[in-house]
Amino acid sequence: MPSADSVCYLNGEYQALSQCQVSVLDRGFIFGDGVYEVIPVYGRRVFRADAHLARLSRSLNAVGITNPCSGDGWLALARELIARNAQDDQCIYIQVTRGVARRDHAFPQGIEPTVFMMSFPFPHLPVAKRAGGVACITAPDLRWRNGHIKSTSLLGNVLARQLSAEVDAAETILIREGWLTEASASNVWIVRNGRLCAPLRDRDKLEGIRVSLLEELSQEVGIPLEFRPIAEWELRCADEILLTSATKEVLSVTTLDQRTVSDGQPGVVSQALYAAYQKAKGEQSV
Repeated sequence: MPSADSVCYLNGEYQALSQCQVSVLDRGFIFGDGVYEVIPVYGRRVFRADAHLARLSRSLNAVGITNPCSGDGWLALARELIARNAQDDQCIYIQVTRGVARRDHAFPQGIEPTVFMMSFPFPHLPVAKRAGGVACITAPDLRWRNGHIKSTSLLGNVLARQLSAEVDAAETILIREGWLTEASASNVWIVRNGRLCAPLRDRDKLEGIRVSLLEELSQEVGIPLEFRPIAEWELRCADEILLTSATKEVLSVTTLDQRTVSDGQPGVVSQALYAAYQKAKGEQSV
């Protein structure tokens, strides 16, 4: 996580994170009325910037907030923030809220969005944990039905993640009416008979940037891929289970609800995709 003396950006100014202040009447604080994005940085180069900024734009459009920057403008801000912070590998967090106004549920008129950006060190997983895979649990997906928006209103995700944190598991995989959606902060994939499978792209889940990336990488390494509904029973008897996110990258799940997945080791598909991902980090960062 960022240190108190790391440099952040707030409404046009770079300042120490410890000095950064936002009004308590900001609609992001009062209502969770905002969206966010997290962009990985490897060797001080932004990874898949266009895809991340396009998703930020889609989220802003979906909630009716005018995008305060162009793509090039966001990239310039991100690069300046990277330069002002010490780590070579970082994550850039962007948050845009509707702004400061009198408390009223309806959208206020004539206010400026609040724009906040910070950097924190990339949370690389310990080598042993990645090599051995991680444990996950399952839980019902009780969140709202606009999961495709990367909203700051994350209470449902927070409550789901806490369930796994309390049993020292890495993630909570969510099931809605017998079908896999995603995890509290990750996309979820399964492997059956050598074929990589992912849930359909729809409004119930956030399409991670790594979804389209794994679509590309699976073609590169010759792994068949299909997007389709995945039943809970398929998850529970999968040959492999994978998590993907900006910080998890490609991570194998080797225990689900205290039961071993296959032989309890990362499988050949997850290992091949992780290796391809490492190569892509050098090729797709700008």
